[in-house]
Amino acid sequence: MQDILTLLKPRFQSVYNQGRISSGGIGKYKYLFITLLGIIFWGGALYISLRVLRYFSNIEDLGNILAWKLLSMVIITIFSLLIFSSILNSLSKLYLAKDLKLVHAMPVSSYKIFMARWIETTLDSSWMVILYTLPVFVAYGWIHTTGISFYPVMLLSLVLLALAASSIGAIVVMIAVVLVPASRIRTIFVFLGLSLFIMLYIALRILRPERMVDPEVFSVTLFYIKSMSTPSSPFLPSTWCYDALMAAIEGFSGVACFHMLLALSFSVFMGFVLMAVADILYFNGVSRAQTSAARLFSARRLDLPLIKRLSGPVRALVDKEIKTFFRDQTQWSQLFLIAALIGIYIYNFKVLPLDKAPIRTLYLQNMLSFLNMGLAFFVLTAITGRFAFPAVNMEGESIWIIRSGPVSLRSFLWIKYMIYLFPLLIMTLVLIIGTNLLLDVVPFMMALSCINTLLMVPGVVALGIGFGAAFPSFKSENPAQTITSYGGMIFMILSAAFIGAVIVLQAGPVYHILRSQFKSRAYSTFDITWMIFSFGAALVICILVTFLPMRYGEKKLSKSLFES
Repeated sequence: MQDILTLLKPRFQSVYNQGRISSGGIGKYKYLFITLLGIIFWGGALYISLRVLRYFSNIEDLGNILAWKLLSMVIITIFSLLIFSSILNSLSKLYLAKDLKLVHAMPVSSYKIFMARWIETTLDSSWMVILYTLPVFVAYGWIHTTGISFYPVMLLSLVLLALAASSIGAIVVMIAVVLVPASRIRTIFVFLGLSLFIMLYIALRILRPERMVDPEVFSVTLFYIKSMSTPSSPFLPSTWCYDALMAAIEGFSGVACFHMLLALSFSVFMGFVLMAVADILYFNGVSRAQTSAARLFSARRLDLPLIKRLSGPVRALVDKEIKTFFRDQTQWSQLFLIAALIGIYIYNFKVLPLDKAPIRTLYLQNMLSFLNMGLAFFVLTAITGRFAFPAVNMEGESIWIIRSGPVSLRSFLWIKYMIYLFPLLIMTLVLIIGTNLLLDVVPFMMALSCINTLLMVPGVVALGIGFGAAFPSFKSENPAQTITSYGGMIFMILSAAFIGAVIVLQAGPVYHILRSQFKSRAYSTFDITWMIFSFGAALVICILVTFLPMRYGEKKLSKSLFES
């Protein structure tokens, strides 16, 4: 045990040192800002959860069933996220970390090295998921006025879910590394992307969330209630934790302890299985992972007509960016995740029972289309944070080559910008146009959605590239994780503020235009002035957000490289 703690000490010491650095000077304000932001987010999640559960509690007979169904969906989602997060972290910590050669050269047993790495993987993959889902469970305890015993059961349930998910993820990775040739170990991410798509799709279809808003699909109310209250598989750890929480809420301590013991026994059993599999496969997998990596696609020269028209240095940078993206399987394989996201996103609109809504269908469809713009742009922000924000950091310590080359930093950043702009623009247009076609919106809403997309996507991408350059981390082992840094949080906040500002400015005029069209009313001079001001202000914001972050990122990056 002492050896395991010694292996974990560098990680804990680095966290402690980072906290000490953040407690002084400018770092102190960054630390306070991030802490305040986390508290606000946590409080907002708690407030929303309380509002939803209070609404459910006011629905006679069906309210409790809806609350329990929502709790089941939350736990299944958490368990799925923990498994996938564990798979990604296990592959990184167990096989791709840069310090593996040093660690395995130490006079320590291999199983102790594995245990230390697995503990670190469990902490990294679960702390954020657990921390930011706690408000949901606290809201259940608050609304149902449970005793103090509910909260230990809640915490223990989440810990046991994390342990079980981490064990499953590590076992999957160890088997995959042995099956896949070591020269193509990063190709596992393709498998992970497809697995996530299948996992999300199956989980979504099993839960069938559209039933919560469409009781008319059932012949009688009794069958509807019975269907909504049907439990999940009794052999899943998520079901045991759900049953334990439900029993603790209702005051059945004995039943809660029984289900907690089931979850605990499964976690302990998976721990033994994990160690047995690690003893057989882990060291062999590490040895295979040390061989040189091979690419799935052979190198080819890009002879696109548009690229040929560029000047020599600029063409070389564009060629480098595209080839670098497709050579790194951890980058292009995530296109599968985006495809899964787009498919599920559009499918959700297809199953909406709009024809059974008490509001006029045509009016509801167009209002949903307007709100869908904001939702699609938030999806765009998340994908931009994954690809465009770390684009500058992907240069790593070879950034000095770019700095000393014949291309200015401004051109370098704008090349990055253009490379990510067009794919993200096409993706957002697919989301917007696809959902609008399913909603059968009026031509005005279709035109407004497309124009907003053409104006706002460049702004979101500029925020990603600009703030990624303003807060660089060229020594990061995994540049993709820089989105969780201080600069990443600033990007997410400003992007959300940008989207919110444009949507709020246009909400009033859009509502007035739709109401006037449906009721055949003419526009007054005040209405026309109001529309011109609102849409004009939104246009000015989009233009400013497209150019100002890029200039800010250029200045900050130039200063950072000069000081280094």
